[in-house]
Amino acid sequence: MSKFDTIINSEKPVLIDFFATWCGPCKMLGPILKEVKDRLGERISIIKVDVDKNQQIASKYQVRGVPTMILYQRGQQLWRQSGVLTKQEIIKNILEKSNK
Repeated sequence: MSKFDTIINSEKPVLIDFFATWCGPCKMLGPILKEVKDRLGERISIIKVDVDKNQQIASKYQVRGVPTMILYQRGQQLWRQSGVLTKQEIIKNILEKSNK
């Protein structure tokens, strides 16, 4: 099992942020995700994956555009969204989709 597989099989919901350093919207999403983490604290893990440095993972999970956020819990994909959302939209989706 890869490190990535171990991360997404967590009991705790894990939000993966697939991003690229050259992507403007990705830079906008960074501070929003920090606010999400500040708000939800230990109830969620947020992991950033640079698609240029992790092309195999991006390809395996069919990430075609950045930013793309995918929410996992116990290895199951619960939610997926491309583009920038507000903090409230992201938190709402995490709380609705996860088993918390």
